[in-house]
Amino acid sequence: MSVPRGPVDSSRVPRFAGPATFARLPRLDEVEHADVAVVGVPFDSGVSYRPGARFGPSAVREASRLLRPYHPGLDVSPFAEMQVADAGDIACNPFDIREAVETVEEAASGLMEGGTRLVTIGGDHTIALPLLRAAARRHGPVALLHFDAHLDTWDTYFGAEYTHGTPFRRAVEEGILDTEAVCHVGTRGPLYGKKDLDDDRRLGFGIVTSADVMRRGVDEVADALRQRIGGRPLYLSIDIDVLDPAHAPGTGTPEAGGLTSRELLEILRGLVGADLVGADVVEVAPAYDHAEITSVAASHVAYDLIGLLALKEEK
Repeated sequence: MSVPRGPVDSSRVPRFAGPATFARLPRLDEVEHADVAVVGVPFDSGVSYRPGARFGPSAVREASRLLRPYHPGLDVSPFAEMQVADAGDIACNPFDIREAVETVEEAASGLMEGGTRLVTIGGDHTIALPLLRAAARRHGPVALLHFDAHLDTWDTYFGAEYTHGTPFRRAVEEGILDTEAVCHVGTRGPLYGKKDLDDDRRLGFGIVTSADVMRRGVDEVADALRQRIGGRPLYLSIDIDVLDPAHAPGTGTPEAGGLTSRELLEILRGLVGADLVGADVVEVAPAYDHAEITSVAASHVAYDLIGLLALKEEK
């Protein structure tokens, strides 16, 4: 087995120089095979309020320059355990959402050939649907932990079926989720009506609100989530607005009362041992992100996801 090619050595090349890839990792075309590929999807035509997440992948990559190769919270050096590479961006039609969804699905499926697992940086949450389709092609219906301020199980927006508020309803309808093991984490804020919760429950989702995390604590929440998903193939979808605007102002639909970045990272670290098969981090909109707070948080979330995949590789 060849030794993985890791990031550029920061003791020789300053962090503000060198490649603009995620964590200054090699490009996918520079390695023979990638166990994990970080891929961007600069698409935000499915948003219902503030646009700008099409610039999320480049902002998160820029913020990731400060990441270091050893993860003390997970006790793993992920870039040494497996080959991680940056696959660049999936270019989508910004004027045709249906076509964009098909493009992401086909591109993601192609990248996953040979067993590569994806950590995807969005882009708006519309892209979760085609990514879940690609994951289900390979693994069958998957368990889902959805970290978000919002449910994203609404039926339509302005008559449109494919938006950032509808991906998980479509996923349930298409049979690509294991509805015995699906849960929202961090939800909060006003809804259109109580029917939103009734519909969501009917689709099979459990809910752990941000207030639940505050009252129960991250260890208890992580344990409950592990019990819910069991040993099923797991997909993690993380809307950065699960964080409070104090921790993630650069997003399209901020809601007060969210998780801290520390709570989110600790819940993710509590999922060690799960059969993680793919993940996304979405809705980073750098135009609203003063001091790169949101991009930094998202880069660390992506790093933790890679760390979880590396620990799975060790087993």
